[in-house]
Amino acid sequence: MIMRGLSFLIIVVALALLPVLCPDPYLLSVVAAAGIMIIAAISLNLLLGFTGQLSLGHAAFFGIGAYTSALLSLGFDVDLGFSSPLVVEPKPVWVAFIGGIVMASLFGWLLGKVAFRVRGAYFVIVTISFAQVMRMVALNWVDLTEGPMALVSIPPLNLWVPGEGVVRLVSKASTYWLVLAAGVLAYVIVANLVRSRIGRAAIALRENEVLAKSIGIPVTRCLIVFSVLSAGIAGAAGGLYAHTVRIIDPDVFLFIYTITMVIMVIAGGKGTLAGPVVGGLIFGLLPEVLRGVVAPEVQWIIYGALMILILLFMPKGIVPAFGGLLKRRKISVRRRPSATQGASS
Repeated sequence: MIMRGLSFLIIVVALALLPVLCPDPYLLSVVAAAGIMIIAAISLNLLLGFTGQLSLGHAAFFGIGAYTSALLSLGFDVDLGFSSPLVVEPKPVWVAFIGGIVMASLFGWLLGKVAFRVRGAYFVIVTISFAQVMRMVALNWVDLTEGPMALVSIPPLNLWVPGEGVVRLVSKASTYWLVLAAGVLAYVIVANLVRSRIGRAAIALRENEVLAKSIGIPVTRCLIVFSVLSAGIAGAAGGLYAHTVRIIDPDVFLFIYTITMVIMVIAGGKGTLAGPVVGGLIFGLLPEVLRGVVAPEVQWIIYGALMILILLFMPKGIVPAFGGLLKRRKISVRRRPSATQGASS
């Protein structure tokens, strides 16, 4: 456990030094964008990896977090049909950001209460429908969301620095560090959750739901807890996206974002803590690596071929495959001295 903690700390420090060692703004913006998707993939892994529930509407929570955070920071007024319109003054950006997380978590609770009454294909259909409904709301409620014209001039997040006061996090390096800090926090929260009692219950549910019920595990409550936390982390990723890109439109609810998260989780290794991170780095950075090398249509061919190869040769994902390889090497190293001693005797 100590070695794992030390390794994690070394990796975080190495990642934190990237803007110092390589201050290229384009590289930092690409890695930060990949980091936001990694946070979203970590949130999806809570459901897909640790409870076995495939949510194909996870982009909805990402979009809810983005829109809520953006709207609260900008302020809005909307006519709800009452005597006077609802007027919300602009809130501080961190209050708006937390509001986005809370709103996404609330929708995660509501969806969990409804969707977890069914399983399998029915659950998948409910989540897809939910994401599509959210996209149509964002597209058509023009008075609130500006519809296809997008919300613009979203204020960036800020930070109080001693001696300098409030600093707006607009540089590529500060954005990168912000995303890294959020990613590390999400990783630590998920790691502690899955190692807790309710986390072990969720894993038992994933392995055998009937057996989990028979030993007294509250299945629905466990699933709803994971749904709320998963939605909250996805909402945080959406909020980061809104305040770093500073313009959002209904396309944040597109199905392709959920598919990207699923690819990152499955390729990296679902049900592992490091899986979404590894998968996210590969499939988040690969399009940028190939951008200036091959034509766009060839990029998608390579992208798909790599995914197929991973599934063929590493069906459990990259992290479990390399973990198994290291374990076999350790076993072979331990056996080698004993075999040598036997031959000499």
